[in-house]
Amino acid sequence: MSEENVNGSAESAESIGPAFTVEKIYVKDVSFEVPGAPAVFNEQAQPQLQMNLNQSVQRLNENAFEVVLGITLTCTANDKTLYVAEVKQAGVFGLAGFDAQTLDAMLGTHCPNVLYPYTRQLISDLIQSGGFPPFFLQPINFDALYAEGLRQRAAQQPGLADAETAGNA
Repeated sequence: MSEENVNGSAESAESIGPAFTVEKIYVKDVSFEVPGAPAVFNEQAQPQLQMNLNQSVQRLNENAFEVVLGITLTCTANDKTLYVAEVKQAGVFGLAGFDAQTLDAMLGTHCPNVLYPYTRQLISDLIQSGGFPPFFLQPINFDALYAEGLRQRAAQQPGLADAETAGNA
């Protein structure tokens, strides 16, 4: 029997280092509307799509976080709404042993990357079940979105960024 199996689980967990687990993935909210049905199915104009993306994080306990990835897709033609698909895909993630900066990055990039394929599939299924041609959301670079969010936060609080730099000098 190895020493790891003999030692207590707390001690062996500490020696492993940071840990990331997916505890649960679920649909928190879903909505699909076709306000002008059935007339909208006769529209001949090129549809225009607008996508809104948002994310929220809630700490559940010391090492558990709920991350919610929300996507709203609105399709219009001739100034008429053809459909609105809204999905809030959620997950409970276990994150232990990360420093604050890495934890923030994991919650802002890695967790949404895990949730996005589920969100994309659900939106695609909703649109097709609603009587419209298949639609596939393109991949999203959550790393770039996270980096842009960091840049925006730094720009909004220039004194904070200067203080952090001075503190690290």
